[in-house]
Amino acid sequence: MVPVQDGPNTDRLLVPPQESSATGTGSSRRGPRQGSPARRLGMTRRQKDRKDFKEPEDPEERARRHKEQELKPLYKELLYTIKYKLGKPTSNTPYSDTQLQQYIKEAFGMTDTEHESLREKVGNAEKPVYCLKVTVKEAKGILGKDVSGFSDPYCLLTIMLKDQEAKSSSIPSKPQKAVVKDSAKLSKVFQTDIKKQTLNPVWDQTFKLVFEDITSSNFHMEMWDKDEEVSLVQKFDEFRTNLHSLKRMIKDAKKEKGTDDFLGSIVLNLQDLHCTEDRWHILQPQTDTYPDRGQCHMQFKFIHKERDETLSAGRSAYVNYSGILQQFVQAHISKQQDSSPWKGELCGEGTTLLEHYAAQNDISHFLQDLAKWVAYSKLYQSLEVDSTVLFKQITSIEYHWDQQELPYQQKQELGDSLHDFLQYGLCLVSKYRDIFPPKSTPRLHTLLRVMVQICKTRAFQKLNPAQFDLHDEVIDAVVNGTEEWFNIKKGLHQPMTKDLLETVSALSLLIREVQEDIRLSKDVWNRVFASAVQLDVFTVVYQKLDSLLAEELRNTLSQLENNMDQSLANSLFPVYLSLQAIHKDKAYLQKRGKVLQLTSFHEDFREALPYWLNKAFTTTSERVEKAVHVDQLQPLQTGSVPVKHSSSAVDIAACLQPICQLWEQLSWPDSEEGFMLMVKLTEDMCKIASTYCRLLKARVKELSDNSDPGSAANMLCVVVNDLEHLRSVLNRLPQQLNWAGLRERTRNVIGETQFQNTLPSQLQHTQALLNREIRAAVDTLGKKMHTDIETFVRRMATRHRLPSRSTEDAVEPLMRYLEEELKYMNENLVQENFNSLLTALWTNSVKILHQVSQKEDSSVVYFQRLQFTLQCLEQCFHAEGNGLPLEMLHTDEYKTLQSLLMLNSMSYQQLIEKFFERKIWEQKVCHGEKYGAVTLIVSYTRSEEKLHVEVLNAIKLIPLDSNGSSDPFVQLSLEPKHVFPQVEPRYTKIKNCDLNPLFEESFEFPVTLEQCQSAGACLLVTVLDHDTLRSDDFEGEAFLSLKAVPGVAGGGAPNPTPAQIRLPLLHPKPNSEATLKLLEARKGDREAQAFVKLRRQRERKSQEASNNEGTTK
Repeated sequence: MVPVQDGPNTDRLLVPPQESSATGTGSSRRGPRQGSPARRLGMTRRQKDRKDFKEPEDPEERARRHKEQELKPLYKELLYTIKYKLGKPTSNTPYSDTQLQQYIKEAFGMTDTEHESLREKVGNAEKPVYCLKVTVKEAKGILGKDVSGFSDPYCLLTIMLKDQEAKSSSIPSKPQKAVVKDSAKLSKVFQTDIKKQTLNPVWDQTFKLVFEDITSSNFHMEMWDKDEEVSLVQKFDEFRTNLHSLKRMIKDAKKEKGTDDFLGSIVLNLQDLHCTEDRWHILQPQTDTYPDRGQCHMQFKFIHKERDETLSAGRSAYVNYSGILQQFVQAHISKQQDSSPWKGELCGEGTTLLEHYAAQNDISHFLQDLAKWVAYSKLYQSLEVDSTVLFKQITSIEYHWDQQELPYQQKQELGDSLHDFLQYGLCLVSKYRDIFPPKSTPRLHTLLRVMVQICKTRAFQKLNPAQFDLHDEVIDAVVNGTEEWFNIKKGLHQPMTKDLLETVSALSLLIREVQEDIRLSKDVWNRVFASAVQLDVFTVVYQKLDSLLAEELRNTLSQLENNMDQSLANSLFPVYLSLQAIHKDKAYLQKRGKVLQLTSFHEDFREALPYWLNKAFTTTSERVEKAVHVDQLQPLQTGSVPVKHSSSAVDIAACLQPICQLWEQLSWPDSEEGFMLMVKLTEDMCKIASTYCRLLKARVKELSDNSDPGSAANMLCVVVNDLEHLRSVLNRLPQQLNWAGLRERTRNVIGETQFQNTLPSQLQHTQALLNREIRAAVDTLGKKMHTDIETFVRRMATRHRLPSRSTEDAVEPLMRYLEEELKYMNENLVQENFNSLLTALWTNSVKILHQVSQKEDSSVVYFQRLQFTLQCLEQCFHAEGNGLPLEMLHTDEYKTLQSLLMLNSMSYQQLIEKFFERKIWEQKVCHGEKYGAVTLIVSYTRSEEKLHVEVLNAIKLIPLDSNGSSDPFVQLSLEPKHVFPQVEPRYTKIKNCDLNPLFEESFEFPVTLEQCQSAGACLLVTVLDHDTLRSDDFEGEAFLSLKAVPGVAGGGAPNPTPAQIRLPLLHPKPNSEATLKLLEARKGDREAQAFVKLRRQRERKSQEASNNEGTTK
């Protein structure tokens, strides 16, 4: 049944009653659910674009006419459908005629009177002719009846009354196969084509079988294998080629020639069929020989072959179906309680009626989907419809496009509908900011996907041959919509007066709107457009807003020329920051070929820049002055960690931070101007720091005048901490201001010397000022302690005359004083300043001890007490690593004092040992033989406790006699004497007139190993010139450490190998030994004086020998 087209009626039926006289592209509808403002906005725009737009007529008259002309014909069609419905509905819930009539009565808004009147008219209408439309599609797995193993199947179809079936089966001889072939009239039997040699035939043929009563009729289908008469030669050929078919051939020979074989049958009660049905049916056998006979795929539809067409004034069934569909949808949506989008569902009554109407009028699935698409797409323009509904219809249309040819008018309708929806979608896209806010982006995404899907369909490409690039169309829509949005926002923020401050304020508000829109485009909408249509909407929007904003900025700032003042500059700063943020977003642009108009926007703010800097400096200075004025110079007590500086130190750090933030906010693009800007900012911060220092000094003086000394000292500690805190803040400035990055930017325009002479020098000058002030304050704190420490040290030093008081007791008052004072300072000073105070106190303490140690006629106990005091001070100031580090304590002055005190604290024996240790060291480092040398062979036997010494020779001796020669001999003695009291010196023989004498004499010294390993233990070798009439002359001396002798050193072998040693001879230098001076100062020690006397005598003899050498020469 091909539907007849009615032209304009189609559009009118698809429009809600309120808009039937206007356009069909979109409207609002009656009912509790109202269209969204965005829908009405798009609808209004499209209405105004129509040239034939007219003012709407009276609503009541329009509704009455719509009901008479449109709704009542459709209502009669539905009553007719209910009265003559055939088959079961697809839904599982059956509905009675009364239920269905009640549903349409509510859906169409009919009164009881109208309903009864229309029902009476339908009752008098002409009855339809019932027809079962059968499509035999295919079969599979049927029997092979031919010798080849295949069949030549065809089907016979008919509808038989049940009493006819009973008559045909009255002879009970055996089951009857040819029920259709033998019983039905040939005029009522329909036959498919014969498919040759197959077990899976495909027919896809449609037949319309008329019947009168659905309750007394059955559908019959029989499948037969066509047999034709074949010659004997052909049968013989088949037999030769297929021996397995011998049995089949014998059976064929028995039956009559040309008799078809039965393959199976299907019998269905018409009452059991649905109004539309499409499924596989099992072929039933008549005997049990071959029970599995395969399946057949058939489609059934109950249609009205002839139907009273006066009910709807001759409109086509397709148009009526579209109108009924839209009315049902509107009725269903009006009953919805929530405002969620409609998802395409209808109630069971509506679905059942649409199904029956489409089946009775033989409306194809393609036309049904077309009607749904047209209705739903137009409904989308007035109500919230879930886009999946549109997806489903577009997919169905694409599926049916190649399977069925649409009539011309339906093609035109489909093409117009697709094009109109795209145009409406583009209208919505242009207004996406208002229609699809950030929380509604899924709806925008689905709309774009529907538009993309439409453009991909073959229907759209066929019906719209004109070039339509959705990507370009979306770009144009976004660009136009962005400009329209910008102009609307511009109008909203238009200043009411010509006041310049209001003008700047309006510009600032507009830029904030643009900034937020760019943010949303980047973070929200760009993902939607990129995912749906592969469009970088952020780039499109950014470039358009860049040009619009640049023009607006130039127009506004041109009004401010020569009118700049502090208030205008202050109002322009938020504008600059917003533009800065917008400009930074250019990093996210995908296409950067186009030059942005806001690239050099900072140039328009040069006139305001000095005002911004002045505002920052003035505000910060005022805040610092106020902070110092209210500061009571008390440490802050906040949190578990003590804070040792006062409130003003915290405030100045907070005050300087905004200036650093100002530099970051400005981010001045021009490198050379940026450098000058940094110089100015650094200069301002240094001025503020100097001002703070000056104000703080005045404040502590003011508060200290009326305070006790303890409180004044405490406040002075806080001031020192405040200055230290400020210095730490200034030290972080190069990093906070990123001087390194600025240096890289300005490397090509600012020389290294110029850079260093400006920024670092400014900061260094201010830091030097702070250092001086900190040192002065620390010195003030340390002055009293310096005096007290000196008093304690001098008082302690005099106590050596009190033998009853120990050294520890003498030092205790000083250490107790330091412990109390340093604890107080540590609690009130930050670590840096506390360390500075410790350093000054340590230096002063070492100086005092050094002065006290210079006192003459001091005993060993005196120096031991001083040495103990130095050790205690070192421990106090080091404080187990918590105070000054050892490398700071061990200064040159300290090392000198320590050496002095250590030597003076020793006994005379220890000093003598030190003397010989010094001599042994001199011997080791001496490499020349100015005074000659002596050669020895030495060893020590531990078992015998004997030291073996063999004097081999002496060489290069100096001539001491008048004849130019000498009479040498060697004296061997073990030193120090207090270590070897029982060992007497040994002498070699005298070698007359010989400057290179050969002695070869051996000596043994009975000494213990412990004696040999004592401090300073050595073999003193003295070479003398024998004189008969006066004392012997001094040739030289050598010192051999006993620790280096084989047998003493090493592992102590039983028989150590003697070592031959050559020792250069030395001469003592007069008054060069500090230990001798110390020993000489100990007048009360006879042993010390005796040792000094011997060494002084040797010094004189050494001097005489030098004089004699010169005389001899």
